[in-house]
Amino acid sequence: MPQTHRGVAPSGRRRRPFTLLLLASLIGLGLSLGSAAAADGRTRLDAFLKGLTSLQSSFEQTTFNADHTRVTQGRGTLYLQRPGRFRWEYDTPNKQVIVADGKRVYLHDLDLDQVSHQSEEKALRGTPALLLANDAPIERDFNTRPIASTDGRDWVELTPKAKDTDIVRIELGFGDAGLESMIMEDSFGQETRLNFGQTKRNPILDLGLFKMDEKAGGDFLSFD
Repeated sequence: MPQTHRGVAPSGRRRRPFTLLLLASLIGLGLSLGSAAAADGRTRLDAFLKGLTSLQSSFEQTTFNADHTRVTQGRGTLYLQRPGRFRWEYDTPNKQVIVADGKRVYLHDLDLDQVSHQSEEKALRGTPALLLANDAPIERDFNTRPIASTDGRDWVELTPKAKDTDIVRIELGFGDAGLESMIMEDSFGQETRLNFGQTKRNPILDLGLFKMDEKAGGDFLSFD
């Protein structure tokens, strides 16, 4: 069973470092998987990754603080094209678009009229998106272990092997509808949960979704 909510992003519209802005966003594993009888979380994760080429899904994201109260809630649409490309569009509470083109990750904050960007290697290190960004075995980048379930779902925990990552723990919960829950905890104790819906596995996507125009924002800032 997943642990209780612990900590999360401070409220307010401050300009945070690029990697922290990505923490609640680079989590593109939210797909539906067919149910798998008598399978544990790791088995279902392997089945999910096998044959994955693309994805489109709506999402709802909720973040919690240290006393387990909700701080922020967002929703939007996710597009993925394996390997290395995704587009994460937030409709609420603030309009933001995150694009990975296979080499760099761009965060476009429409309210601030600003684009921040960083190499994918740095931006994705230790994140769930890393599982989609390359075809390497899970064991290369993550330690995995099953989690005992009390809710009837199959749970698996992933911890990054790299020591300099902002994310310290990822939990994936699989139910009858597939991958139903994702929990991510960062080094500040912040915790984010996501739910996914209206998911299309391996759709044909316009590759223009994964390109960022350098003129998209008034400020164009590199964080390499």
